[in-house]
Amino acid sequence: MPTNFYMYFVAAIIPLIIGSVYYHPKVLGNAWMKSNGFTEESLKGGNMAVILGLAYFLGLIMCIPLTSFIIHQSGVVASAMSITEPGVWSPEAIADINAYMAKYGNSFRSFGHGAVHGLILSIGLVLPVVGINALFERRGGKYIAIHWGYWAITLMLMGGLLCKFLEFAPMS
Repeated sequence: MPTNFYMYFVAAIIPLIIGSVYYHPKVLGNAWMKSNGFTEESLKGGNMAVILGLAYFLGLIMCIPLTSFIIHQSGVVASAMSITEPGVWSPEAIADINAYMAKYGNSFRSFGHGAVHGLILSIGLVLPVVGINALFERRGGKYIAIHWGYWAITLMLMGGLLCKFLEFAPMS
């Protein structure tokens, strides 16, 4: 568990900030509304407090698996847990994990590295999900490009932030 887990709360704001800019009518908002068949009037309904609150909560949930994808060292503990009996952590195993993390814990921990992983995740997971949904909804390529672009930017920023700033304490 990160010692500065509050970074998850910071990263969860990113989808809201990027969305407010990206989907603004002067950026891609009009194209987004057209590809969805929305009008400004049709978007006036709905409880924005609930929508934004749930969007923030879902962004927070997204941070947990994103960390495992962008920070290679997060797999060390998971690997150690899979090769030892559940609940049995010998002092030697803990010492080995702490030694590994002391030596390699900061490798590939830059904003750029996290951003690259965010981009890879957007291509390998988000693009197919958005694309498959769009195909069955009979949406066009513009719809797919708009939504994938949003998630590419969002995941790159979230990945970069978490990769650079999450800190992990030694196991005890």
